[in-house]
Formats: sequence, C-alpha cells, structure tokens
Amino acid sequence: MSSLYRNFNPFDEFNILRIICGAFFIPHAYGKFFVPAALDFFVAAKFRPPALWMYLACVIEVVLAVGLILGIFTTYLGAAAAIYLAVAAIAVYRVANGKWLWNIGGYEYPVFWAICCAVVAMHG
Repeated sequence: MSSLYRNFNPFDEFNILRIICGAFFIPHAYGKFFVPAALDFFVAAKFRPPALWMYLACVIEVVLAVGLILGIFTTYLGAAAAIYLAVAAIAVYRVANGKWLWNIGGYEYPVFWAICCAVVAMHG
C-alpha cells in the first residue's frame, strides 16, 4: 500500500483526526495576517514585542498545518502542536481572566485541541 494512500485513507480514524488537527490551524494563521484585531490579543497577553510574536505564531501555525495535513513527522509535529496550544491556552487564560467556556472567550478551545494534538503525537 502506498504511503500516500495510507496518509489519506478516509477510513482510518487517525488520519481524520490528524488532518483536522492540521486544518484547524489554517483559519488562525489567516487571521493573524488579515485581521487587525489579532494583534490586540498579543498586546493583552503581554507578549513583547507583540507583532513579532504574532507573526512567529503564524509561521508556526502554517508549519504545523502543512505537516499534520500531509502526515510529515507526525509524532514531532503533533507534540509541538500540543505544546503550542498549551501555551495558547495559558495566554487565553490570562487574557480571559480564567474563563473556561470558549464561547465567552475562555480557554476551553485550545485545551481541547492540545489534547487532540497530543493524541496525534502518541499515535504517530
């Protein structure tokens, strides 16, 4: 069986999780480049200098998205994504004053996706 088929077999539940973990980084990377309010979050989270951290986060998200979607270095990129999202959860926690629910600005969303990426890393 070819590697390409194994990486994109739609009947393999791991592939679905891996691909969607990568795909969910795409709108966030897009937002960092094209939504001016994205910089406000980095300012509120006290990243110094905020623009540098925002663009670095965007580059990291693009690398993670491409690697996870294509199935490249899945174990390492899954672990890196889990760590990245854990840091994001901490930043959101600080900005949201401890709110949990994502629909009111809490850190539930990055925690959930950090766990999903950790599962991807463990499956590798």
